[in-house]
Amino acid sequence: MNRLRIRHITGFHYGGEVTASYNEARMLPVSSEGQLVLFSNLEILPMSAHHTYVDYWGSRVSSFEILTPHKELALTATSLVEVRPRDHPEHIISWDELAAAAERSTEYVEQRKQTKRTQPPAEVAAIAREIADAADNPCDAALAISRRIGESVEYMQGVTGVHTTAAEAWEHRKGVCQDIAHLALGALRSVGIPARYVSGYLHPKPSAGIGETVRGESHAWVEWYCGDGWRGFDPTNQIDIGDRHVTVGHGRDYNDVPPLRGVYAGSFTSTLFVTVEITRES
Repeated sequence: MNRLRIRHITGFHYGGEVTASYNEARMLPVSSEGQLVLFSNLEILPMSAHHTYVDYWGSRVSSFEILTPHKELALTATSLVEVRPRDHPEHIISWDELAAAAERSTEYVEQRKQTKRTQPPAEVAAIAREIADAADNPCDAALAISRRIGESVEYMQGVTGVHTTAAEAWEHRKGVCQDIAHLALGALRSVGIPARYVSGYLHPKPSAGIGETVRGESHAWVEWYCGDGWRGFDPTNQIDIGDRHVTVGHGRDYNDVPPLRGVYAGSFTSTLFVTVEITRES
């Protein structure tokens, strides 16, 4: 078990003084299978009252508005989370059984439909179909598809942006975890496997000592329904979800779980800044 302290600083520098801004933040994890939140807090500057709720997808949301003139918006989310290793038992289920099981719950039905961000190019859909046809069952197919997508896209920052679609990322064969997750989702859904986007954090250094603080970043991976709950995999790093992954939210794609989203009054430009620090405490 790992006890991880996460400090996530983000916000906007504005090109001038804006008169008001209206925002939503999804930066605090929730206790769930495999993780227990011991402490979490969100600081907002300029100071603002905020309303906290759990959205449709189960993510903690802080909604707030700042009605005084400001040139910068800064948020600091601090969380202390105990993360346990996850078990990934084999689930043997047929394609027909999976289709029937997925139809019984809205939770799974909604994760079978493509979005504009996940719609896969024909080549990706063909790869997924080839793997699915050769697999003994959909659970094995899902893992093989996710691995293939991760192997096919080189992790590289600066090539894609926050609005890049799966098809656009595939053209480059380069992107970040968000792009790779969208491609994996598109591939899985194209063969009828319900799959969802997961946002959170990954401790980047398995050998980190207790008390050691390392530079991290927001991360994304996928989960698919395999007949008995959700099974997670990190296609960017080609690893199972374990005690270095901290989940913040789930959704159909990135658009359902952005860490910070908002609008502001003014014609100035805005520049996003982000810093993530992760400390292993035990």
